[in-house]
Amino acid sequence: MRKVAVLLADGFEEIEALTVVDLLRRSMIYVDTVSITEEYMVHGAHGIGVQTEDTFEEVNFAEFDMVILPGGQPGTTNLSEHEGVKRVIQAFCEEGKYVGAICAAPGILGNMGLLKGKRATCYPSVEEQLQGAVIVKAPVVQDGNIITSRGMGTAIDFGLKLVEILFDKAEATALAETIIYLK
Repeated sequence: MRKVAVLLADGFEEIEALTVVDLLRRSMIYVDTVSITEEYMVHGAHGIGVQTEDTFEEVNFAEFDMVILPGGQPGTTNLSEHEGVKRVIQAFCEEGKYVGAICAAPGILGNMGLLKGKRATCYPSVEEQLQGAVIVKAPVVQDGNIITSRGMGTAIDFGLKLVEILFDKAEATALAETIIYLK
């Protein structure tokens, strides 16, 4: 079974994080919501509290196939300032494991130098942080093991792409039909 860690920091964008969690779980993909603080309760950018399954220090990230970084502010800033988060992202990239980032979170990857020469997308005001990336204005962009998405309005596209990557295209298509996702 594929395993995904969704990293949550205070100020995360609720729709971007929880849409991904919901869609992956509907496809029977194991998802662990992980607080990057010592507290299990994390508060989103719009005041929605989410109880996570684990804290960062409790997780053995070597067991996971993918890590997801939701956007939102100050959530993205909080993720980018966490040294452990940066170590995990770096390790996943070096090992060829999947890293997904949406909205402002691709800026973390850009600032780490992980997008050089890669196609990527993000929230428009974050584009200058995608250092060396080929910026694509598409809802979701995959380049190798890195998957990026533009923002809250593309959260379903992002989640379905992750299902396709971790499961297959048929599962993603069936899930889109089940949730009445019309394009």
